Amino acid sequence: MKKIFVFTLMLIGISFSSMAQYADYFTSATMRLDYNHVGNSGEEHFAFDQMVNDGEWSGSKTILIDELNLGKYCFEVKDPITGKLLYSRGFASIYGEWETTPEAKTEWGSFQESLRFPWPKNEVDITVFKRNINNGFDPVWTYKVNPKHYRSFCNPVKNHYNTIDIVVNGKPENQVDIVVLGEGYAKEDMGKFKKDAQRFAEVLLSTEPYASFKDKFSIRAVETPSPDSGVNHPHQDIHKRSALSVTYGAFDSERYALGFDNKTIRNAAAAVPYEFTAILMNDSIYGGGGIYNLYITAAVDNAFQEYLFVHEFGHHFADLADEYYTSATAYEMDAKHLEPWELNVTANADPETIKWKDIVTPDTPIPTPWEKEKYDEHSIAVQKKRVELRKEKVDEKIMENFFIQQRSWDDELLANMKYSGKVGAFEGAQYKSTGLYRSAPNCIMFTRHDKFCPACQRAIKLIIDQNTK
Repeated sequence: MKKIFVFTLMLIGISFSSMAQYADYFTSATMRLDYNHVGNSGEEHFAFDQMVNDGEWSGSKTILIDELNLGKYCFEVKDPITGKLLYSRGFASIYGEWETTPEAKTEWGSFQESLRFPWPKNEVDITVFKRNINNGFDPVWTYKVNPKHYRSFCNPVKNHYNTIDIVVNGKPENQVDIVVLGEGYAKEDMGKFKKDAQRFAEVLLSTEPYASFKDKFSIRAVETPSPDSGVNHPHQDIHKRSALSVTYGAFDSERYALGFDNKTIRNAAAAVPYEFTAILMNDSIYGGGGIYNLYITAAVDNAFQEYLFVHEFGHHFADLADEYYTSATAYEMDAKHLEPWELNVTANADPETIKWKDIVTPDTPIPTPWEKEKYDEHSIAVQKKRVELRKEKVDEKIMENFFIQQRSWDDELLANMKYSGKVGAFEGAQYKSTGLYRSAPNCIMFTRHDKFCPACQRAIKLIIDQNTK
């Protein structure tokens, strides 16, 4: 009992120490540093835009330093006098994906981005780092933040949006705070938006491991009415000007949906406390996207809406990699990285050093045999048929039924193998058929399955801890 008491006092002391550091360097507000990220496949540049008060700081005041090593980029906030690291976080960006597209080889691109961190009391140095081929980070931009800069908007913008508390379980600093925004909802659709936001919350918090920690989540919605119902579809010659300017067809990929008007999205999100953002699209066409520490988009009116919510949120929340490898993507993966940084895929099939060694099922061989040839043969045929149906511009219900049949076949095969239900190293992941491995035969990040694999679940738990302790 005495040891437990001493250990508890140590934890309390650590917490008070972190809080003291927060109070020494930061106010209670959130600074949003807006900048432009410009470049092409060969070079990139950054240009300061403005600093905005995004409201009360809702993140953890005790875990200020990010030790998870996730994201293509990360940033650090340092005391310019002592060099002390005050705050850091990993992130990904639209630019980070765009620079790998064919377009970036011939054109320049410019993207709005933001860094959010506690509002500093004095000047601080901000450094953005980019991951290199050895999985280290190289500095790519440094900027001295002066909170009294003439382009520093110190007062928070007055909220003119209607907001809805979907689930609120505690103080923002001790919670995972999610903001839900609506895209393509006209004023008369606001009742539907509220129901869609509630459904998103219910689906997410009933999926493990979120379900086991649902008391650590607060979810709030912000009404962002659009002039018309629906979202922009350039590939189908459907053109909409919606509230957040989210569009299908990002990077010329018909189903990939992103919003490029970063400041508009951020201004709306700041109406409530948030660390994570879900943009629900009032649309029936299957599509969406998810970027680590930026946002997700997901269509709400198709047969796979629940899968879309959870799959895309996995990218955004925990930097989970796609585990599938037979579908085409809009961007290219960097083949030079020997080991993926994402926690649910690996290039290392050594049973002694694999990144999820501690959760491998006993007596499971590494690499782990599975019905890969059978799966690949069927999946290639499915992709071929899918392309044909797209060219024929068949009704969306036909596509949904086609995907439902595919899911049933996948689930049947992957649930009835020798090592089904085991944790091992199953070859085929992150858009590569060979050389990369996932921890289980099936997962929300592999097929349209309804459960996360053990490696994904562990990664999600780490992010929950980072934001609630």
